[in-house]
Amino acid sequence: MIRVGLVGFGMAARVFHAPLISSVEGLELAAVVERNSDTAAARYPGIEVYRSFEAMLADASLGLFVLATPNGTHFPLAKQLLKAGKNVVVDKPMTLTSAEAAELIGLAKKFRVLLAPFQSRRWDSDFLTIQKLLHEGSLGRLVAFESRLDRWRPAPLTERLWKESAEAGGGKLLDLGPHLVDQALVLFGKPEAVSAEVVREKDGPGVDDAFTIGLRYPGLIVTLGANSLSLPAAPRFHLRGTKGGYVKNGVDPQEAALNKVTHIDDAAWGQEPVANWGVLHVGIEGGSVTRPVPALTGDYRLYYAGIRDALLGKAPAPVTGIDGWRVARVLEWAAESSEKRCEIVCDWSDELK
Repeated sequence: MIRVGLVGFGMAARVFHAPLISSVEGLELAAVVERNSDTAAARYPGIEVYRSFEAMLADASLGLFVLATPNGTHFPLAKQLLKAGKNVVVDKPMTLTSAEAAELIGLAKKFRVLLAPFQSRRWDSDFLTIQKLLHEGSLGRLVAFESRLDRWRPAPLTERLWKESAEAGGGKLLDLGPHLVDQALVLFGKPEAVSAEVVREKDGPGVDDAFTIGLRYPGLIVTLGANSLSLPAAPRFHLRGTKGGYVKNGVDPQEAALNKVTHIDDAAWGQEPVANWGVLHVGIEGGSVTRPVPALTGDYRLYYAGIRDALLGKAPAPVTGIDGWRVARVLEWAAESSEKRCEIVCDWSDELK
């Protein structure tokens, strides 16, 4: 049994990490850092509550630490944990810069411990379905891939105010960009060039709340985007190929479900309603044939099952520090492209080995 310490108990910890950790065999949600309240103890009776990060760090019984704190704290806290020889999962983004990510990776190697960014959306139902669709070649040669996480949230933030601070790592690019970029890298590998528009669309001052990123590959353009002023939202995925197209509306149901539970015991967990299945359009002579594509079952628990197996020496980590570095690098190029209003040719020569 691997005892897990969860640093922070805000939205990320409460909705994602705590229910998932407590639902994976071989992991025990043993402790939490919650400075001013007892929300975790009420939701998870018997859990050890520490009022400071330093107090939890002194708990030698913990085999894994999970950082679910504001973005700007990820690097200094992870650095302290790694130097203490602790295994660490870091919520996305792993760090605010690729240089910070490189430093953490070096520390993890030096102290021979695990460092893994939390990229749960690799286990989204729709993403798994698209991987299968592309593997089967149903669309022919893919020429365009669009992935979006658009929302309707026009009101200013009244909680988690750090998300409106650039210094604290706020902004849509660092919030949803890591999910979309990571998925693109999983599917297509490293791009040749990056172009982007990163802007603020809401009224009043604040950090970026909308972005569109273009990743250029040989014969393929990948478009990633997110904003808070989409009513209705654009399709979650839109793929075009030489044989047809695929459109998927709506988002994976797991986040909404995790908002309501402390432990997963639903046998139908992660299953998309039939009404939300994506639709495949295949061109034929004189028209097209349309059919819904059965959605594969999503399951964020598989991330933590993979972390467990990595700690036990049974398998490689499901997501690695290098993955986090690559995401940070692409997001840096996106920010640079937006600022300079030009395409940035990717130089991967400084990639960590």
